[in-house]
Amino acid sequence: MEVFGNIFSAFGLSASAGMNAYIPLLVVSLTGKFFPETLTLAEPWDVLTSWVVIAVLVALSFVEFFADKIPAVNHINDAIQTFVRPTAGAVLFAATTGAASDINPILAATAGLLTAGGVHATKSLLVRPAVTAGSAGTATAPISLIEDIIAAIVSILSMIIPVIIAVILIILTSIIVFTLWRRIRKKMIKDKQALY
Repeated sequence: MEVFGNIFSAFGLSASAGMNAYIPLLVVSLTGKFFPETLTLAEPWDVLTSWVVIAVLVALSFVEFFADKIPAVNHINDAIQTFVRPTAGAVLFAATTGAASDINPILAATAGLLTAGGVHATKSLLVRPAVTAGSAGTATAPISLIEDIIAAIVSILSMIIPVIIAVILIILTSIIVFTLWRRIRKKMIKDKQALY
């Protein structure tokens, strides 16, 4: 049962990394540092609990927090984060499943990369452009703050009650897939009607 908890936790942390790369890394680092009974990171991932890494993650969290609130800068930040967030997801998945499971590290890293990458793509290609266009950039900061809060809550809950996070992620993924399917279907119907 512990293996499933680790997998659910890894999916939750990787999903949060798709919104903000540094918050879930910081949560894992601090949990490993101060609550080793909750999370023991195997080598080489135990480097995440070093004070140097924690300090760097705090600094990067501040940079990300402010860069993501400014309408013009947030698009540049999202472009840079296209590489960072999926990588963070891969690291989180591999680190949190590595010590307590027999999951192949390449498979774990790939699952984290795809999870974080999917959330990041949804955020940067669908949500943010719609918010920016619909509000002329005025909603960028509030939406970014909401994303940061969600990333922090999901990261913390992923460490405490990973099964609930798994259920929430399945529901949210289903809603996103259904919404996209409806949009595509409506467009196809509209295009078909335009032909006649």
